[in-house]
Amino acid sequence: MTATFLFYIIISLLIISFIIDKVLDALNAKHYNDAIPAVLSDVYDDDEYNKSQRYKKTNYRLGLLTSSFSLVLTLAFFFLDGFAYVDSLAKQWTGNPIIITLIFFGIIMLGSDILTTPFSYYKTFVIEECFGFNKTTKLTFIVDKLKGWLMLIIVGGGILALLTWFYQTTEQLFWIYAWLLITVFMLFTNLFYSRLIVPIFNKQSPLVDGDLRTQISNYAKTVGFNLDKIFVIDGSKRSTKANAYFSGFGSQKQVTLYDTLINDLDPEEIVAVLAHEVGHYKKKHIIFNLFASIVLTGITLYIMSLLISNPLLSDALGVATPSFHIGLIAFGILYSPISELTSLIMNWFSRVFEYQADNFAKNTYKAEPLISGLKKLSKNSLSNLTPHPAYVFMHYSHPTLLERINNLRKR
Repeated sequence: MTATFLFYIIISLLIISFIIDKVLDALNAKHYNDAIPAVLSDVYDDDEYNKSQRYKKTNYRLGLLTSSFSLVLTLAFFFLDGFAYVDSLAKQWTGNPIIITLIFFGIIMLGSDILTTPFSYYKTFVIEECFGFNKTTKLTFIVDKLKGWLMLIIVGGGILALLTWFYQTTEQLFWIYAWLLITVFMLFTNLFYSRLIVPIFNKQSPLVDGDLRTQISNYAKTVGFNLDKIFVIDGSKRSTKANAYFSGFGSQKQVTLYDTLINDLDPEEIVAVLAHEVGHYKKKHIIFNLFASIVLTGITLYIMSLLISNPLLSDALGVATPSFHIGLIAFGILYSPISELTSLIMNWFSRVFEYQADNFAKNTYKAEPLISGLKKLSKNSLSNLTPHPAYVFMHYSHPTLLERINNLRKR
């Protein structure tokens, strides 16, 4: 195999991935006007359904524009030897391979973020604003962006520096040390995400005593679940969309409710949503997902360790001298078909787990409050009630609302 042949394999993978995504998007878009199934007829009235269709179509057009722009930009970067140029630019600053890697990815990621920020801005302040979702101020948007960059520099840069150091000092054993580092990071993030990461962007406070907390506590006692860490996050600072999530495990487990969820749902519906989240915990879904992520990361790193030193990877991107950062770019694209396959498998597991968590909520609490809560959440976020099956198969980590309700109403 020649470097030129490998270059065109990389280009082909980028284009094929783009085409598959756009075909799926187009198939899904054709279902926007489908009649709502009878069981979901109470989710939208005519005006709300028309609004949801406009919202979906508007996002579809923006997504098409954004992804097309990204593909053209990426292809131009490849054909104009952009990686070789950035590599030579980084090497003008230093000869240290670790610093070269940091400068290389810093330039690429900063440049990419600057070029795509206008699309993000338009989605937030035009589309989300037009449909009544946006609560983000321009100051918050800018501050969030700066905080994200700072975290990327500190956390992402630190991990990337260590990975480069492992590669330079351990060679073939690189993948083992890298795996250990990423595993520790994943465990740490799962344990302390709510305590350390969330406060950087949002305020969270314990759920105050009252009817809702009493109902939650009473339910938790019936299933033998210690649920004393219940927090409310100021999601309304950025959007009207609602959410709830579980984080941590063991003594660090915590439930976080968006304030928008508390405003949108009745206490009984919120308890049902939490019963679903408790189901994930009781069924060991969180542990499974963490373990699966660790295993998949190890496999990926092992395969990468076998290929990343191959001069063909660097040559394919127009760089004569093999290096960790260039090999990482090429490997990431070449590995994408396998990554896509593992993503499909994990999405399948996720959809199965959602059914199991729904069943847990149904059997330990009630089905109807969960059904009505899911309908409200779908309505308030203008969700697509009639997605194309192929799109669901490829992209959905949850079953569709119709599938979940049919499952919840089974005896």
